[in-house]
Amino acid sequence: MITVFFSVMTGSMNFGVASPFIEAFATAKAAGGKIFHIIDTSPTINQSKNSGAKLDQVRGNIKLQNVKFQYPSRKDVPILQGIDLEIQAGDTVALVGSSGCGKSTVLQLVQRFYDPLQGQVFIDGKDVKDLDLSWYRQSIGVVSQEPVLFGTTIAENIRYGNKEATEQDIVQAAKRANAHRFIKGLPEGYHTLVGERGAQLSGGQKQRIAIARALVRNPAILLLDEATSALDTNSEAKVQAALDRASENRTTIIVAHRLSTIRGANKIVVISDGKVVEQGTHEDLMELKKEYYTLVTTQVQGSEKFENIGETKEKKILDYAEDDDEDFAPKKEIDEEAEVDNYVKTASLWSIVKLNSPEWLSLVLGCIGAGAMGTAFPIFAILFGNILQVLQDIDSNPDYVRQETNKYCLYFVLAGVLSMCATFLQMYMFGRAGQKLTLRIRSRMFDALLKQEMGYFDRKENGVGSLCAKLSNEAAQVQGATGQRIGTIVNSLATLSLSVFLAVYYEWRLGLVAMVFVPLIIVATFLQRRQMSQESDDYKESLQKSTKIAVEAVGSIRTVVSLGCEETFLNLYINELTPHIKKCLRNTHARAFILGFSRAIMIFAFSACLVYGGYLIKNDNVQYGDVFKVAQALIMGTVSIANSLAFTPNLEKGLVAARTVMNMINRIPKVSNSQNALIKKTADGNVDYSQIRFAYPTRDSIQVLKGLDLSVLQGKTVALVGPSGCGKSTIIQLLERFYDPASGTVSLDKDDIKSITLDSLRSHLGIVSQEPNLFSRSIAENIAYGDNSRQATEVEIIEAARKANIHNFIAHLPKGYKTKLGEKGTQLSGGQKQRIAIARALIRQPKVLLLDEATSALDAESEKVVQEALDNAKQGRTCLTIAHRLTTIQDADLICVVNDGVIVEQGNHTDLIERKGLYYRLHAHQH
Repeated sequence: MITVFFSVMTGSMNFGVASPFIEAFATAKAAGGKIFHIIDTSPTINQSKNSGAKLDQVRGNIKLQNVKFQYPSRKDVPILQGIDLEIQAGDTVALVGSSGCGKSTVLQLVQRFYDPLQGQVFIDGKDVKDLDLSWYRQSIGVVSQEPVLFGTTIAENIRYGNKEATEQDIVQAAKRANAHRFIKGLPEGYHTLVGERGAQLSGGQKQRIAIARALVRNPAILLLDEATSALDTNSEAKVQAALDRASENRTTIIVAHRLSTIRGANKIVVISDGKVVEQGTHEDLMELKKEYYTLVTTQVQGSEKFENIGETKEKKILDYAEDDDEDFAPKKEIDEEAEVDNYVKTASLWSIVKLNSPEWLSLVLGCIGAGAMGTAFPIFAILFGNILQVLQDIDSNPDYVRQETNKYCLYFVLAGVLSMCATFLQMYMFGRAGQKLTLRIRSRMFDALLKQEMGYFDRKENGVGSLCAKLSNEAAQVQGATGQRIGTIVNSLATLSLSVFLAVYYEWRLGLVAMVFVPLIIVATFLQRRQMSQESDDYKESLQKSTKIAVEAVGSIRTVVSLGCEETFLNLYINELTPHIKKCLRNTHARAFILGFSRAIMIFAFSACLVYGGYLIKNDNVQYGDVFKVAQALIMGTVSIANSLAFTPNLEKGLVAARTVMNMINRIPKVSNSQNALIKKTADGNVDYSQIRFAYPTRDSIQVLKGLDLSVLQGKTVALVGPSGCGKSTIIQLLERFYDPASGTVSLDKDDIKSITLDSLRSHLGIVSQEPNLFSRSIAENIAYGDNSRQATEVEIIEAARKANIHNFIAHLPKGYKTKLGEKGTQLSGGQKQRIAIARALIRQPKVLLLDEATSALDAESEKVVQEALDNAKQGRTCLTIAHRLTTIQDADLICVVNDGVIVEQGNHTDLIERKGLYYRLHAHQH
């Protein structure tokens, strides 16, 4: 009877112990479905990678024949409508036209990011669909409007253009892109880390590194999509000369809004409504007096006459040459120790439970359920020992045995009901508390994240991928240290306590023998805990690093693909995961041995108890029912501890995650509201900078501003000009209080901005930046985000769009203002994005308008109208504008020339030209 009973019971119990893990299969199936879908999806375009034809040499003859195209995500918006275009090898061809006409789309089709819906694209007479795509893209150099750099060193960023490039090749490419001098000036030279998406560099510096990256591969075809839009006048002239020289003997396609940059092209192609409407040289098209003539006359104003652009190409090339100092400086030892915010060195289980304190009632009820569940096995041991004792009287008193058996059957049923109710209470209450804890942690982490100063995000360990991984994983892992894990601990303690008590109560000598095995169990527990702690630390670090690489690669997929670096990033991703996996595989042997050892102790303990129990039965007349009770109770206690061991990884990961969570939640931002900060409900718009000294936290050895003084009076427009990297954008960031200066004060209406609450300070500022960030929401929501203090009406949104000259474009979209933009607004052209960003700034009616190259991405036609809109928007409010194109700021009330961290000249346009100082030289470069 006992053999049958234990066979069935043990089998059922082990199945019961395994059943919670069946959930893992369901989770794995769901994840597997998504993974296999991605793996099995056969990309139509990428199939020709490493499989198509390779030409002996790419000469660069390009032909688009009756090409029709719409983007797959907006099939109802035609882009190219039967375009025919032929480009001869070695020619420089410029594509011009209004924003959104399809210029950049032509470049994407040449790179074969998409295939045309109709028509063909030929390279040297061969359809691009027949070419080996990886090989083909190696022949193309691309410099786009918004350059994407990766979070590594400057040298590595340039080397992505050509994996075989030597250090000398990299330096030469940088010199040709006019980047060598500024790179040399950085503390680590070419080994300087650029930060995530190049955040440590100015727009102009990023663009020049992107140009160097394109030139280092010596491409047969060069695609320039607004390649100089982010450069200041000084750099632009030199980079334009570099690009002119780089264009020699190779096919070059230029997309440009600034027509002065493409006047020397062999052929200018005017695109309108997805078709070529005019083509020819600058002189030919000017004589036609049609579309191109209109674009030129719209753009050329006052002093900006094409006939007087000045320097010849030869003069520019001479001007561009740089001194040949030492090339690659020897790599300095970079201090790898990052700034670490260790507010919480370690996190205890109690600190996590405190986070869960609002759910104290659920936790208490869960603990009661877990404790009751923990007593079930020892109670079972007592009942089973008693029934065995009863069964020995079967021969002498059958009626007594029948009666007692019926009674114990009822006790077993009651014990079963107790177990069922206790388990339900434990699982439900801890599950409820755990989910609320996860929600609380995630919301508090994200809230803390949004309040950190910009310097926090500049640090390389706080990349987007790393922070997203923390937000998604850490909160869930903290739950792993509460809820069911607490239940398991309470359950185990209850089982062990009752088991030890029963052992001492029924037969203390036998109990002592059984308890000899407890230290061995503790040792096994300790070893496993320590092992898991190390493993979870390594896992977290490798996951964060690999996720960062994946986010960076996928977020900049166009750049990765155009550089042909898919395999490079795959290898980087795998290299971050491999060391951890190897360590895990090594640790698996030790973990398996320790877990096996902890399980084997049960059998050893049972064996020892029966040997000594047999001796006691024979010599001391101990009831064998009592021997069974003691052995079974303690063995069940051991089983309970072993089950807890199985959950140790979750507990350990939870404790490690809790430390990260607490550090993030408790981190005090270095830029935050001071005590008794003033809520400034109204502002006049007077801005003052007094003796400002500043260096970025991640590069504190480089002083950006060196005692800068500047006053911007209410209602006036002040323009900041100067070479790239001189500190113009920094001045705006200090006013927004993204950073605090090392010394000096920034004031708004004579109030130090440190004394004003961040929310009220920023509510008076409206910004339009060089690279506008749009959200993956509708156009209306993106514009309404400009003022979150109220619900913007549809009328206000439309009015703001009209002022920014974007209303007509939006109205013609199938879904109008409800059109979803896609991540980072990738569905729009650069000019369209910029105009939505301008509308977003206008809707909040700011007292101070900050324009950081606000019209750099616009075509000539749109720029004129948007400039008028901005001129209207400036009325009655203070405006601080940064511009490389001096024609856009000639009417400013005050022009300040920034150089080397201070203002070296200020005055109106006429005054500064007469002085013949730095402003005059900048102006001469542009004209």
